[in-house]
Order: sequence, then C-alpha cells, then structure tokens
Amino acid sequence: MRIAILGNSGSGKSTLAQWLASTAGAALLDLDTVAWEPGKIAVPRSPEAAAEEVGDFCSRHKKWVVEGCYAGLVSITFARDPLLVFLNPGEEQCVANCQSRPWEPHKYSSQTEQDERLAFLLSWVRQYYSRQGDMSLDGHRECFATYAGQKVEVTAKPRLDPPAPEVLAWLR
Repeated sequence: MRIAILGNSGSGKSTLAQWLASTAGAALLDLDTVAWEPGKIAVPRSPEAAAEEVGDFCSRHKKWVVEGCYAGLVSITFARDPLLVFLNPGEEQCVANCQSRPWEPHKYSSQTEQDERLAFLLSWVRQYYSRQGDMSLDGHRECFATYAGQKVEVTAKPRLDPPAPEVLAWLR
C-alpha cells in the first residue's frame, strides 16, 4: 500500500493520512516536515533537499502514506505508483477544519502560537482558489491530471468512523 494525499490546507489530509497509516501499519510522511528547515517553519528547505528526502522515505518503506499541499513533492512519489488521493472538499470545509484543528506540535511550540497564526492560515486557505503555483488549486489539478496511475478526487469529507467502503478499498 502506497498512498499520496494532496489538497488545500484544512482539506483533511493529515486526518486521513494518520488514519490510513495507523490502520495499515504504514509509515507516514507529512511534507511540512521536509519542505521547511527543521524547527523553522518559515524557512524553506532547498527543493533538492526536500525532494531527496521524499524519495528516500518512499524507498525505505514498503507501505507508506505521504501527505501535503506541495504538488512538486507529491509528484516525486509517482515513481513508486501510489494511489493519488486529491482532497478537494471546498473552501467552507477547509476553513471549518482549520478552525477546529487540534494543536500541531510538530509545527508550533504551543496551542497559543498556533492560534495566533490562525488568521493567516485562513487567508492562505481562501487564496488557494485564486493563487497560482505548486500549492494552488490549479497546481493541484495539474498534478492530478498528469498522474497516469490510480487516482481519486474526493470532494466530501471521507468517513472514517466507521470507514466508508471506498476508504477501506484504499488500504489494499
């Protein structure tokens, strides 16, 4: 089982990835951990270093889930023929998910710090539909369209409890 998950901030990537990895006993890679310098969320890593780390991760594990909003980094997984899941539930759902997300200690030193950055995050989520580039709706659609392997676009929040049949099928 190899799954790459792509989508806007707040689309449910981390929740789905954690559930899939936990259920399948698979390794999990949050692309935020390779796209930014460790401990410096505002300092991007070189694209080459991030790409190398993604490739190494996929090579080291038989079963894995990779998730993030970086189309370029997700596309590195394509050499391993994953199922590509494009989460695209719409702006309203992404905003709601961001407003209710638990503290992410791998990104923020405290819940307070995370909460202080919520307004920026919500602005970023809303800009997804109009900006260009690797982390935009257009960039994600292009990544999805160019992948020749198995793929699915999900426009509603996937049911995990109990898991929907289509989600269970991804575990095979």
